[in-house]
Formats: sequence, structure tokens, C-alpha cells
Amino acid sequence: MKYYIISGEASGDLHGANLIKELMKLDPAANIRCWGGDMMEAAGAKVVKHYKELAFMGFKEVIANIGTILNNIRFCKKDIIQFNPDVVVFIDYPGFNLRLSKFAKQKGFKTLYYIAPQVWAWKEGRVEIIKKYIDTLLVILPFEVDFFAKHQCPAIFTGHPLLDAVSTFEINTNFYIQNKLDPQTPIIALLPGSRKQEILKMLPVMCETTKNFEGYQFVIAAAPGQTLDFYQEIIYNYPNIKIVSGQTYQLLKHSYAACVTSGTATLETALFNVPQVVCYKGSWFSYQIGRRLVKVKYISLVNLILDKPCVSELIQDGFTVETLSDELQDILSETREEMLEDYLDLKGMLGNGGASKKAADAVFALATKK
Repeated sequence: MKYYIISGEASGDLHGANLIKELMKLDPAANIRCWGGDMMEAAGAKVVKHYKELAFMGFKEVIANIGTILNNIRFCKKDIIQFNPDVVVFIDYPGFNLRLSKFAKQKGFKTLYYIAPQVWAWKEGRVEIIKKYIDTLLVILPFEVDFFAKHQCPAIFTGHPLLDAVSTFEINTNFYIQNKLDPQTPIIALLPGSRKQEILKMLPVMCETTKNFEGYQFVIAAAPGQTLDFYQEIIYNYPNIKIVSGQTYQLLKHSYAACVTSGTATLETALFNVPQVVCYKGSWFSYQIGRRLVKVKYISLVNLILDKPCVSELIQDGFTVETLSDELQDILSETREEMLEDYLDLKGMLGNGGASKKAADAVFALATKK
């Protein structure tokens, strides 16, 4: 069978790769063409557009790059027609993928959405697009089934694929030696995001905060799409900070605490049992629009799933060296054990694993359906 998969971010590359691995077990002769990254390519797909060419953060950045985005949409439509897949699979990345879902369905292709758009947070009207143009909807958060049911939009809960990614992770016993780190000094991980715009907002504050902590070593998890030179220019005046690239899970496995930019990384950090402070700061323009549109109580997936403030969230003007220092000090001592107990509840709510296999089963079933 022929599969066309579209993801547009680092997290989508991870989940897409695990989906592809499971698809290959069901369909060893699968011909998979995708928009994704290195992991999806390594899993056996032909990558026609890398996600690092697609990631634009915030309203202002999207507007500034609208020409590139429209060109990508035109290219994708043409590429789908030429490839003529048995099913088109959309992974997250809703601004782009929902447009393509309409096109794909109208052209007669079967459509499946894996990792549903977070329409419960904002743009609830998108549910109607999903109902109209998506044949099979797969969701990864437990409350999403009820949300879509209220809109008469059937959804299948697969569990969260990060459970699979974390459970199959293998620790590198030479991590400290290879990265010239001290095994006797606890690590505080800095995860400033994956897009250049957000890293430039987040990392300088995180770096300045390190001056307030002795007895710890600080290590940045470099994003796959960014060069080491980019990070080194930012940390030039902070010789105490190290960088690791392509080793985020290794870093989390070896960390005592973390400062994390809001996004998938907050959930990954929790699944590795690392107490964290969640941070977010965007452009003034994007933030002003976003806070008027977003309808959720929390910005971190950890708090959203638990429906309570398990991790501290420092947002926009509330994200400063002073506030980050205070919250980081708390998770190093007072609130640490309570947060780790909440993490246990979180894992129980995310399913029993096997999300990638369940998703692959659904993709294969739709592709082979007459």
C-alpha cells in the first residue's frame, strides 16, 4: 500500500517514525512518502520536505512567511496527486494539515488524522472541518474523546505515543563521559524549545538564572533543526553551561530538574520523572492575540491532563530571572516529592502504551478498506 504522511514539527517526526515502524510490521512492502524529519526517514519513509523548513511560530511569524507557506501548500497538493496514496495521514500541525485534509478528501483520498488538533483550546470551529474531511480521527489525550463526542465527531483514543517512546528508550551509560559532564554534580536541564524564534526568547532568561545556583551543572538540549553555533552565540558569557545535541532523552534521564518551554517537552519531562518549571514567552503581538483566543486554564500538557496546577507556569511578563529562580528553587526542595506523585497519576491517565501500534492498525485498516 502507499501512504502519504504529513507532520511539520520535531514531535511529529518522533511520533511519525514510531507509526511508520509499526506500519512496516503490518505492511512490509509499504511505500511511504512524507513531510517530516530524520527519524521518519530512518524508519523507512521518503522525506520530501523537512520540518525544519516548515516551523513558523506565532501569528506575526506566520504572516511574515505567508508566501513560503502558500508555496508549500501548492507543492504538497501536487505531490499527493502524483504519488496517489491509498491513504493520507495527518500528524498534528493543524494550520497546514486541515487545509490539506479538505483538498485530499475532495480529490477522493482516504484521510486519517493522528494526534488531533487541539480544538478544545482554541478555534473550536475547526471541529466541523474534521467532521467533514477526516475519515478516521485518532486522539492521544483522555479528555478528547468526550470533547469530540459532544460535537458528534467520533474519535478513537490510542493512548499517548510518548509512553512508547519513553518506555523503549535505552540509557547511555557513557553519557557523562561523552559530554564531559561531572557524574557527581546534579544536572538541571534547559529545554528552550525547537524553533529559533522561541529559543531566542527563552534561553537568555534561562541562562541568566543559572547564576543564582551553585552546586549544579546546567545543560541545554539543542533542537535537531538548530546548529550548535546558534546556541554558542547565546551562551558565550556563560561558561558553566554545556550543550548536548540529539540527546534530549538521555539528558532528561540524567537530570535532577528542568526548565522547559511549553509544548510536548513538558510531557516528556514528566514521563522521565524530572521535576520542572514550565515557561513561555512569545512576541508581544502573538501573545496579545493568543491570550484572547485560547480558552484553557493551563499552557502545559501536564496541568491540562491532570486538570490541576502540578507544575508552575511562567508566562510572558511573568517569565523573569527572579520568578524562574524562585520556582526552580522550590522544585529542588519543597515541592519535589509532591510533583513526582502527580506524575504517577499522569502516567495512569495516558493509557497502557501501544499507541503507535493502535494508530498503525487504524491507518492500515483504512488504507485497505474497499
